[in-house]
Amino acid sequence: LAQDKRKIMILELQNDRMTVNGDNILAFEPGIDWDIKRVEGAGRLAGGLFNVVLEGTGKVAVTSDGEPVLLDTSTPTFADPESAIAWSGGVRTGVRSDVSFKTFTGRGSGESFQVAFEGEGWVLIQPSEGSSVPEHSHAGEGGGGGGLGSLVED
Repeated sequence: LAQDKRKIMILELQNDRMTVNGDNILAFEPGIDWDIKRVEGAGRLAGGLFNVVLEGTGKVAVTSDGEPVLLDTSTPTFADPESAIAWSGGVRTGVRSDVSFKTFTGRGSGESFQVAFEGEGWVLIQPSEGSSVPEHSHAGEGGGGGGLGSLVED
């Protein structure tokens, strides 16, 4: 099993290039060169958005938090930065910002930044932003501050 019980997929590169979100790359074969690149248009506000660019021939193992969806990028396609797992070499990326006054006052409704994918190719999207907080339970713990477990009756 992969970290956090993620689904593992094996993708094949045939003298081609693909970009993978650093959190979703598991392994790749020796015939593949790699480099770390920044997503074009991603500034400090978007957190930098660095990814691994793979090029060559061989197999690449990537992970997904749930069943991924493969989308065609021949028309502009947008995704949350943490939901995009990988995309093909011919795809151009950029960052779209929906930052407004409501975002800064806590009244925004959704993601402030999205990655734009455009060009001949594909993007692989996971159905979540990945798990950011490990599951835990405070049920049955004594004392104050025991979380919801001490507030909910069975």
